[in-house]
Amino acid sequence: MEALIWEKPEEIDKKLAERVRMVRKRKYITQEELSGLSDVSYGSIKRFESSGRITLLSLTKIAMALGCTDELRNIFTKIPYWDMQEILDNNR
Repeated sequence: MEALIWEKPEEIDKKLAERVRMVRKRKYITQEELSGLSDVSYGSIKRFESSGRITLLSLTKIAMALGCTDELRNIFTKIPYWDMQEILDNNR
């Protein structure tokens, strides 16, 4: 059974960008400074924070510069079971 998805991919991306911007601001880092720390262009950071669009490599570099690599490293680590039979099969 599939979970219902209420958000569009673009909405999820935008929320991720908002959380990254919040971390950046809490650390008192400007977009320009983050560009230098992460080796991601200022334009890419600006576009990411306003639209949510970024490459995975650039997102990884930003996460590293902000000290958030564990969060990124742990993405998709909680793999849900499809059904009860899968749980039973995996416990054998």
